[in-house]
Amino acid sequence: MKKQLLTAATASAIALGSLFSVSAQAADYEIDTKGAHAFVQFKIQHLGYSWLLGRFNTFEGDFSYDEAAPEKSEIEIVIETASIDSNHAERDKHLKGADFLNVDEFPKAVFKSTGFEIKDDDNAIVTGTFMLHGVKKTINFPIEKIGEGKDPWGGYRAGFSGKTKLKLSDYGISYNLGPASTHVEIELHVEGIRK
Repeated sequence: MKKQLLTAATASAIALGSLFSVSAQAADYEIDTKGAHAFVQFKIQHLGYSWLLGRFNTFEGDFSYDEAAPEKSEIEIVIETASIDSNHAERDKHLKGADFLNVDEFPKAVFKSTGFEIKDDDNAIVTGTFMLHGVKKTINFPIEKIGEGKDPWGGYRAGFSGKTKLKLSDYGISYNLGPASTHVEIELHVEGIRK
């Protein structure tokens, strides 16, 4: 009987120790925008004849990730809308104006996650609120874990990619670009440095 109690107590202690070691794996990461290891890009059809690609050059964010409990992950990204860059100055001026982003009135776009649905070890569906052009909507998009590990400078990094499609009119952007250009694809590629 004593042997059984001792065995049970030992097993409980090991389980408790494992629980704490798992919890200790949770970490907060700062998205590495300074090293240009993160990108917010967009893609939209031009009149149905070709693709127009661009990016937002200035943004910042953080995420929390625990390999043992990935469903508890969180991410927040703040984008400066005036940093839009389609590699064409006159077009960028139009995109920043009242027909599109209206950056003077709406200088920031913000995504904040509210949930993660884990699909497998490397894939999940992120749900969250996205505010653009003064409008907040709940969106979800698939993400893929690219990898994680130590870097050459003594830090620890983790990286993810994801993309989704937004309907421009949902965010009060009604400028007519033709029936092929009602939606914009947004891609997010982030590499975070553990704090």
